[in-house]
This record gives sequence, structure tokens and C-alpha cells, in this order.
Amino acid sequence: MKPKRSTRLGEEILKELSLILIERLSDPRLKDVTFTHVKMTEDLRTAKVYFSTLGGLEKVKEAQSGLASAKGFIKREIGLRMSLRYVPELLFFYDETFEYGSRIEKIFQKISDEDRHRD
Repeated sequence: MKPKRSTRLGEEILKELSLILIERLSDPRLKDVTFTHVKMTEDLRTAKVYFSTLGGLEKVKEAQSGLASAKGFIKREIGLRMSLRYVPELLFFYDETFEYGSRIEKIFQKISDEDRHRD
């Protein structure tokens, strides 16, 4: 079965966002930002863009600030690169998946270390 148009468009926007980040944005606040996925609304008017970054809460705030200030530029670039009737509104959200996975990994490691200590 063919993916929904919103899914396909989200994947294409994700590719373009990554290229824009690498090629066109020089804001130091965005240095360690990685876009993880884009979720489009069914009407294709809004793109929820999820990102991750290294360095904790302070870096997340910096990245959010950098993305907010570059939002208009990014939207214009997407409009130039993609043939869309309507360029979606971009909403940026921090993706906690990697941070959550890292915490789980540390818990497992701690349990494993404690088990080895008991034996």
C-alpha cells in the first residue's frame, strides 16, 4: 500500500530541511541540531518538525531560539526547493526519544553492573 500524501510530503520536507541546515544556515545555535522527523497535518498546512541536539536543556533552548529566528528563511527555502501549492507552517519540537533511550540504557547498565557486583 502506498504511503499517504502527508507522510510522503513529510519525508520530502525532512530531506530539504536537513539540506538547508547543512548548506544555508550558519547560526552557531544550530550547530548540533539534527532533524529527526516531520509530521504533517492531513490538510498539509502544518508541519511539526522534530529535532534533537546534544548538550542538555541549555542547548535545546538555544536550538529552539535559533530555529525560531530562522523559521521564515527556512520556509522560504522550502518554497523555492519544492513545488508546493502551499508551503506549510513550520512548528519545531524537541524530540526526547534519544534522551529517553539514553536514560533507559544507563538504567540497564547500572542494573547489569549491580548484578556483576553481587556475583
